Amino acid sequence: MNKIKVMIVDDSAVVRQVLTSYLEASKEVEIIGVASDPIFAIEKMQKEWPDVLILDVEMPRMDGITFLKKIMAQRPTPVIICSTLTEKGAETTMEALAAGAVSIITKPKAGLKSFMTESADDLVQHIKAAAKANVRKILHNDPPPAVKTPTKLTADAVLAPKPAAMAQTTEKIVAIGTSTGGTQALERVLTALPRVCPGIVIVQHMPENFTAAFAARLNQLCAIEVKEAAKGDRVVMGRALIAPGGKHMVLKRSGAQYFVDVIDGPPVSRHKPSVNVLFRSVAQSAGKNALGIIMTGMGDDGAQGMKEMHDVGATTVAQDERSCVVYGMPKEAVKLGGVNKSISLDGIATEIQNYGAMHR
Repeated sequence: MNKIKVMIVDDSAVVRQVLTSYLEASKEVEIIGVASDPIFAIEKMQKEWPDVLILDVEMPRMDGITFLKKIMAQRPTPVIICSTLTEKGAETTMEALAAGAVSIITKPKAGLKSFMTESADDLVQHIKAAAKANVRKILHNDPPPAVKTPTKLTADAVLAPKPAAMAQTTEKIVAIGTSTGGTQALERVLTALPRVCPGIVIVQHMPENFTAAFAARLNQLCAIEVKEAAKGDRVVMGRALIAPGGKHMVLKRSGAQYFVDVIDGPPVSRHKPSVNVLFRSVAQSAGKNALGIIMTGMGDDGAQGMKEMHDVGATTVAQDERSCVVYGMPKEAVKLGGVNKSISLDGIATEIQNYGAMHR
């Protein structure tokens, strides 16, 4: 098996050294070069082009965003943004994702070695996902690290299975799950929605501290309200709630009203937030009164939850392979038999509008 060729571009010598030492221990990754800034990186990349680029966003001589845009214009390449867990870092990272970056990894300002000891496996998973990503899909569509756990847990670890005894109601909700390539895909879907549409709950795999900036950016672009979910937020028409990074989000019902709870718990399907947790809660609380949508992403988070939604009578849709950046999560949901139909990314907003109109 050919190793994934990776280049690291970061102005910190410590970051370059630590990332290199941990990634070189992987049998699946080969570090073909490191650079302290984009100018040096360009010189090295002319000799050997990487499969995946790990890129800091704040560097001297040329910032990471400018470099990223140059790369995407000249030779689209999967780029993972390496960002600090700061509010400023989150805002810059949103700009990088909009410019075509595939995903985000985070680095602490201190304690990098101990952090990498815990997160090395997650970083390798990010690299593997990036290597499979169809970056041209991100650019054509225009306009995230799970906590390490020794075993792959199911939604049982957070939410016990129970039957969904739900009568059909006029109040409908939409649940969306996505990962790699999802930030750009969600922007495309949500910006196409009119102000009057069903309430939406979303899990996008993204590190803690970044989901608030992501939601704020979408809120500026969309006709609907988009916000990072908080405990007790109601799911109402014209509003989309995005699960906060580092927490699980579950749907609950009180009478005819839906609201969300934001809870702690172990990673499920190696993710926190987990699509499986959200989808199971939707199956239990909304049953046939929900539309489930699973979109681009690596792995299988959401597949089992979508099957549970399907089995209680919810309408279930997967993004099709042609329009996915990574056809992983939708593929697994289809394989499990939990998907009513697959549609293109451009058809998802219409599907949501039609679903809302049909039940009004």
